[in-house]
Amino acid sequence: MMGVFNKYPALPDAFNLFLAQSKKMSNNPLQFFRIGILPLLLAHSGLAWSDSAAKEVVIPAPARQAELLNLVRQDCGSCHGLRFEGGLGVPLTPAALKGKSPDALRNTILYGRNDTTMPPWNPFLTGAEADWIVKMLMKGLP
Repeated sequence: MMGVFNKYPALPDAFNLFLAQSKKMSNNPLQFFRIGILPLLLAHSGLAWSDSAAKEVVIPAPARQAELLNLVRQDCGSCHGLRFEGGLGVPLTPAALKGKSPDALRNTILYGRNDTTMPPWNPFLTGAEADWIVKMLMKGLP
């Protein structure tokens, strides 16, 4: 088993995450996949994730930036408030997001939050676009 951990250094972290999250899982197969199996598959693929890793955000083309800003203002704003000061959803102002993990925010955008009204946006956004949205929200939308 240790040979596998040496070949895939992210695997122990993913396994520990799986064990911790498995206690919270219901009998929902989709939740089991998202919380239990997906991190292990990602770790096995050699893809690592880390809140502390310096990640360079890919900047979308100007036309796509306009589309993403419109999506954030209209779709996100419908729950988080048009000024992002909260509503049905939590506030998304730079002050409210200060100290939050960009990776956790990215995952919330892409995969939603169980047992809340926050939907997954991954059918409409790439990971790079979600990273860009997080960056824009954390510094304040133009």
